[in-house]
Amino acid sequence: MRLTDSEFRGMNNAVRRFFQRRVEYPVFRWLGLKQTKQDILEVGCGSGYGAVLLMRIEPNSYVGIDLMPEMIELANRRNLPIAEFLVMDATDLSHFNDAGKDVVVVFGILHHIPNWRDVICECHRVLRPGGKLFLEEPTARVLRIWDAVFPWNHPKEALFSRKELEKQVKSVGFSLTGRRGLLGFWSFCFTKG
Repeated sequence: MRLTDSEFRGMNNAVRRFFQRRVEYPVFRWLGLKQTKQDILEVGCGSGYGAVLLMRIEPNSYVGIDLMPEMIELANRRNLPIAEFLVMDATDLSHFNDAGKDVVVVFGILHHIPNWRDVICECHRVLRPGGKLFLEEPTARVLRIWDAVFPWNHPKEALFSRKELEKQVKSVGFSLTGRRGLLGFWSFCFTKG
């Protein structure tokens, strides 16, 4: 799903970067995103600010994907030496080999994707055994309130509870390694068995 103009602006401002830098990324670190020299895939990389943060753990390689060419254009302007940014639909990661990544990071984009379950399956496929999926998402309740205030109109098929999300991720072969919640936003670490 493409972002509306207002949501595009909302995802590309100092407030969003502040929360990603001061809340989301530190929670992922707390959940275990620490190991260096990993092959990282970021699903829904947006403007590339997540890549800036992920460079702190000195990855072996980093690829960020996003559906919107406008986001990839912004990400490429960051000139990160080992980063590659690609326009790609997260429901089809066939560009990547099976078991080719150590880490997949998702900074809250599943709630934009009606077929979000396909994204989870693809994340499982591209991860090596023992690979980690770091995932942050708001719950359906939070998004319904948000959509009542801001006309961002998240797809109804992409609204889920914490339990629904966990059940789906576990059903494809992940185990829950860690979880942390705050005000309807949940961050997880799942490990591929």
